[in-house]
Amino acid sequence: MEKYENYTIKNVGEEVTLNGWVSKVRNLGGLIFIDLRNRTGIMQVVVRPENKCYELANSLKNEYVIKVTGQIVERESKNASLATGDIEVDVNNLELINTSKEIPFAITDDTNALEDTRLKYRYLDLRRESLKNNFVLRNNITFATRKFLNNLDFLEVETPILCKSTPEGARDYLVPSRVNKGKFYALPQSPQIFKQLLMVSGFERYFQIAKCFRDEDLRADRQPEFTQIDVEMSFVDEDDVMWLGENLVASIFKEVKGIDIKLPLMRMKYDDAISKYGSDKPDLRFGMEINDITSNLKDTEFTVFKNVIENNGIINAIVVKDAADKYSRKDLDKLTDYVKTYKASGLAYLKYQDEVTGSIVKVLSEQEINSIKESLNVSHNDLVLIISGDYSIVKTSLGALRCKLARDLDLIAKDDYKLLWVVDFPSFEWSEEENRYMACHHPFTAPKDEDVDKLLTDKAHCYSKAYDIVINGYEAGGGSIRIHDEKIQEIMFKALELTDEDIKEKFGFFVDALKYGCPPHGGFALGLDRLTMLLAGTENIRDVIAFPKTASATDLMCEAPSNVVKEQLDELGLALKEEKNK
Repeated sequence: MEKYENYTIKNVGEEVTLNGWVSKVRNLGGLIFIDLRNRTGIMQVVVRPENKCYELANSLKNEYVIKVTGQIVERESKNASLATGDIEVDVNNLELINTSKEIPFAITDDTNALEDTRLKYRYLDLRRESLKNNFVLRNNITFATRKFLNNLDFLEVETPILCKSTPEGARDYLVPSRVNKGKFYALPQSPQIFKQLLMVSGFERYFQIAKCFRDEDLRADRQPEFTQIDVEMSFVDEDDVMWLGENLVASIFKEVKGIDIKLPLMRMKYDDAISKYGSDKPDLRFGMEINDITSNLKDTEFTVFKNVIENNGIINAIVVKDAADKYSRKDLDKLTDYVKTYKASGLAYLKYQDEVTGSIVKVLSEQEINSIKESLNVSHNDLVLIISGDYSIVKTSLGALRCKLARDLDLIAKDDYKLLWVVDFPSFEWSEEENRYMACHHPFTAPKDEDVDKLLTDKAHCYSKAYDIVINGYEAGGGSIRIHDEKIQEIMFKALELTDEDIKEKFGFFVDALKYGCPPHGGFALGLDRLTMLLAGTENIRDVIAFPKTASATDLMCEAPSNVVKEQLDELGLALKEEKNK
């Protein structure tokens, strides 16, 4: 492949042969200029009227595939925006390799084509420079990863794609077996069990660029099939794993973006992250921390706040600096509607300007208003936004609101990266659907040593040796130290209310393996798609996956999922259930 970017003014006079796609054709007073594109960039070629290929050149259209031979010359009108903008190729010979139908949208970075159209013709969409650069970046990330881990004696090992269905927090994609009719494989949600088995096998240091599958509702930063950088080590503790994880990430940032990440990364406990930022993946690129003002209003006569306090709820606030004059009553009503989507009952506000105004200024005493001002260090023209109610709802809604406000007010600097570890996650989380405590991570996550005795008696206050690496408000990866002690594993299963039959059916082979000299071990995984998305500066994960699915988990290009013929179903021993008309 000819690297166009390698040709510079130093190559003037050289004879070259170039292959590529016609990006643009311009006939300027007899001279025909062609922008020739390949993966490495654009090269301008010129065909003169006396050239034997002139008529062919004049018939070319966008996206035709051609081959040209000619001499590199210096351009009269240079283009500083192109790497090859100082030169062009004076064509001696031109060959048409293939034609193209009229394309459904322009192959430009500023295309206004609908995303569905671009996904339907993804092979054309991928010709755009911005998308191509994303995949160069992704390639560089995987190369940097392999180099870093290989230098530390990690072995890259592939694990199965067809495996057993085990509960890991999301629905499995099931694959029916033709040979064993009525039975199913599952596509792996992660290589979790297999990488732990490799530790039992004595591999000690494993990694894999692993394909994973989860049948869950999608969003801009999630896909049904995704890729993670998966790592596991033996004879390590939390500090060892986090050291490796942050050094790997720092190495990737340096190698692919030239960005220096200051190490060690800060660590924040899960409870503190929820308390201050309303999220277990806090965005630290701006301030606006959540403040508890419950004590400031402990004697309030305002009925709403008084009832919240009597019912063991909380009253929290965020301060939007110098923004009181930026939000009208209509704007604040929209913010109220926004927090209600997070189940908040409402949004109160105070504007501290020449005089204090706001939705609750008449129902609070002057002392309470001044107490809030002093406690929150409020300045002139600050806006205070307040939510009261259940702890979880208040924190979550204010956490979402602070991020929305930061985007709306343009408080986030471009190319600013803030990284941290969130540590000490709860071992359990309450499931309203199941009406019981479930594993917050997975059943093999080791609890904190001091919480082992509470696994059966105080599940709400048990914490685990789990950790997430957070970048700019996104969970970029995470992991944990695993349980290797058979007795603790039995207690954990009991805490999760799993019967002996459940354990044998779901984890039988794995539990047996833990009995054969299992070493202490732990690991982590980085989301390759999400990491690439962050480094590429896009908020849409589909921009960094070659052939992604839509939000409804469909492939518009391949038209998948699709129907299959009855013979295929018969081979698998399956029949489709007909839905009754409602």
